[in-house]
Amino acid sequence: MELDYDRLDPEIAAILPALPEGLANITRDSVVALRESMAANAPPPPPTDVEIVERSVPAADGDVPIFIHRRPSNEIQPCLLWIHGGGYILGSALDQRATWIAENLDLTVVSVDYRLAPEHPFPAGPEDCWAALEWTFAHARELRVDVDRLAIGGASAGGGMAAGLALMNRDRGGPSLAMQLLLYPMIDNLHDTPSGQYTNHPVWNRRTSFNAWEMYLDGTPGKDASPYACAARATDLAGLPPAYLCVGAEDLFRDEDIDYARRLIAAGVPCELTVYPGLFHGADGFMPSARISQRLERAYQAALAQALGLEDRAGQRA
Repeated sequence: MELDYDRLDPEIAAILPALPEGLANITRDSVVALRESMAANAPPPPPTDVEIVERSVPAADGDVPIFIHRRPSNEIQPCLLWIHGGGYILGSALDQRATWIAENLDLTVVSVDYRLAPEHPFPAGPEDCWAALEWTFAHARELRVDVDRLAIGGASAGGGMAAGLALMNRDRGGPSLAMQLLLYPMIDNLHDTPSGQYTNHPVWNRRTSFNAWEMYLDGTPGKDASPYACAARATDLAGLPPAYLCVGAEDLFRDEDIDYARRLIAAGVPCELTVYPGLFHGADGFMPSARISQRLERAYQAALAQALGLEDRAGQRA
């Protein structure tokens, strides 16, 4: 099956020729070169008054780097533990979205530089994020953050890891979380849905996604995968923190994300779901100035602001 590109948002569709090469077929042989190419061609970050401080969090397998994003302030602030995207195989904790959130909502964002597959398959990444969450909670006074207003979130694989971390945190009796912010999360290693059948999704298609899952799970087969790696495999979603979940209508993950939101609601978890017409996977990151990208950004930040008691600060970039 093939996706009809005429269904893409016209403003977003215009960027297709400029997308990075190699995203349509990432393999074990190409992933390292793609990381290097993306890092070399990354645009410089825009000016900001957000201060970014690198720290190291002790963990069982070695220290985990984190980057603390915060505007100059001595106030006690809410905190978001942010998990970057990249299919579990790409990306960096120096994620521009972490800076935007800290700047727009004037809260503290702790971005985790978790270990990537295939060099470090599951459970390395989630365990790094769990260590960062525990450390953030234990060092709240030093960080000047309010433990009663602590959220977790991420985009794409970061959203998938945040969903898995929410399950892990519940099962391990971790800190109370005000919210899980799941932006088009990568949560289902099967893609056994109508949207998962299209072979020509821009940027992140069925073939690339299966390759990434194989690297992350190190070959672990389908339904036997851990729910901490693939939240869609979880059978019990009760007791999880409130969720905000969004996805594009032309995203490979569309149907699995909608189903996860439906199951959260059925389990009694407050969940807001937004489906953006014309958006393919990660399109807002490639063209943040597009009108529909701005709508997405305003919406998730408004939801985060409400969950953390910062309603008056939402939507400042609009």
